[in-house]
Amino acid sequence: MKRFEYIVADIDGDYAHLKQLDGESDERKLVARALLPPEITEGTKLLYEWMSYTIME
Repeated sequence: MKRFEYIVADIDGDYAHLKQLDGESDERKLVARALLPPEITEGTKLLYEWMSYTIME
């Protein structure tokens, strides 16, 4: 399965806007915060793999 790296660009209530780090587009992905680790803040780097998000160190 493919891996994707994102950064939390903006938090808007119950949703977070994610920007793909290795993508060439400036398009953002809207994700429910319930699907993300609870300790995220703007600027947190995330790894999406096997249908789940984890914080990258």
